Amino acid sequence: QVQLVESGGGLVQAGGSLRLSCAASGRTFSSYFMGWFRQAPGKEREFVAAISWSGGSAYYADSVKGRFTISRDNAKNTVYLQMNSLKPEDTAVYSCAADEDPDSGSYYSYHYWGQGTQVTVSS
Repeated sequence: QVQLVESGGGLVQAGGSLRLSCAASGRTFSSYFMGWFRQAPGKEREFVAAISWSGGSAYYADSVKGRFTISRDNAKNTVYLQMNSLKPEDTAVYSCAADEDPDSGSYYSYHYWGQGTQVTVSS
């Protein structure tokens, strides 16, 4: 098992930046493919970004490509989401997720989830 705890959310103006962190504990972090998902009020959970076990491959939703960067530090058991040029439509609860071998963009294929952190972007 792995336990996930997100941090770094908050309120930011449009055009600003935030960096989310997701700290993992439990089994070997490098055994897990990691993803970030978000859910806005009244909307379905959607894929944001994912990163492979070693960090060699990263995947992004079209809506965040070029603005967000996912990375991981396996020595620190942490995955990050750097969010730049934030827009009001990025407002959501952001959650990190882990699985040994998920379908990277499909939230239902991830077994482990953090509690989420709120990101609010004001216009």
